Amino acid sequence: MALLKVMPSKLAGEVKAPPSKSYTHRAFMVALLARDESKIINPLLSFDTEATIEAIRTLGAEVSQEDDVWRVLGTAGELKPRADIIDARNSGTTIRLMSAIAALSPKLVRLTGDESILARPIGPLIEALNKLGAKARCEGPQGRPPVVVGGGLRGGEVEITGTISSQFISALLLASPYAKENVEITVTEELRSKPYVEITLELLDGAGAKIKRDRALMEFKIPGGQVFKAIDFDVPGDFSSAAFVLAAAALAGGTVRVSNLDVQSAQGDKRIIELLREFGADARVKGKTVEVSGGEELSGIEADCGDNPDLVPALAVLGSVAEGRTRLLNIPHLRLKETDRIHALASELRKLGAEVKEQPDELRIRGVKRLKGAKLTSYGDHRMAMAFAVASLVAWGETIIEGAESISVSYPSFVDDIRKLGGKVELI
Repeated sequence: MALLKVMPSKLAGEVKAPPSKSYTHRAFMVALLARDESKIINPLLSFDTEATIEAIRTLGAEVSQEDDVWRVLGTAGELKPRADIIDARNSGTTIRLMSAIAALSPKLVRLTGDESILARPIGPLIEALNKLGAKARCEGPQGRPPVVVGGGLRGGEVEITGTISSQFISALLLASPYAKENVEITVTEELRSKPYVEITLELLDGAGAKIKRDRALMEFKIPGGQVFKAIDFDVPGDFSSAAFVLAAAALAGGTVRVSNLDVQSAQGDKRIIELLREFGADARVKGKTVEVSGGEELSGIEADCGDNPDLVPALAVLGSVAEGRTRLLNIPHLRLKETDRIHALASELRKLGAEVKEQPDELRIRGVKRLKGAKLTSYGDHRMAMAFAVASLVAWGETIIEGAESISVSYPSFVDDIRKLGGKVELI
């Protein structure tokens, strides 16, 4: 288990945001299903996305790389599994989205992952695939992985909840155009993390998929028998990952610039810019660069984070030292991530001296003047490890964070980037 040692630091300078994890996963999946050769430029190479690349190879794609350009010769939806097992590793996106895609396989395919993945719910998606004609079952208890899928999709009408994970909807949208008959999807209850469905639709639109949807993204009508055209896609920078650097700048800057961020992107987590301003930080957009200057006193905010769960770890850290109270609302789905992130944030930030209360679906935080160093665990969760590293930059004394190897799931260069900005961080 890797340990990350962090000392109080002042940050300044410029780094480049890593490529988007969400776009990378989806681009490779669309390319798998498309006809002919797709080009994916500058994808994120991380523990999670490598699981997806290996998965599409398993299902019949030919994948090659030259520098930052990846070429994928797709299957036109005629999957030919080279093996009957897909290992999603620690990637919830991989196991959920690829479960729907693998349902198109004529042969049954088993999808599994690490201990964290085996604890994450997937039952509603598997039930929906069954209703659409696939052979699909959960082998884990209470609708958990491993899952076994295959047999193809017939089509029809299906309902699926939007409260557990938007990935269920994205998964159905990727696979349904290849059903034999038309598919109608109705999302029940609230659709949380809606921007991730918008990212899926952006890539599907680029591949020529015909998907009718309402403005709220609660109803979809999808003609069957489609085949995607090849895509030529340049992966944008990742606001979800950049949020940690931008939050660190607000706390421990100096002026920090993060390039490769397009505010015109469909990514919901570009909202970090607006939220930093609400906290009182000086955040400016200059083309595709976001510049944040710290040193200003922050004030607590109240934010509905239903669509932006991946921002909550960074926001909770900001709230820990912001004057007054911060409330991060509508986040019950954070309990179903790599770990129970509501509990993990409350538990570990309290070790740093923060005043944090966890509620079933929210975090309540009262800012303190100074955090103090401590020994923390990341629970093997990449976003917890990065959040606690950011908090530790303004904690008195030394902080040790266990499980720092998890950072490579989404932002392999995070430690190097913080060090480049002047952060006193060290893997030990």
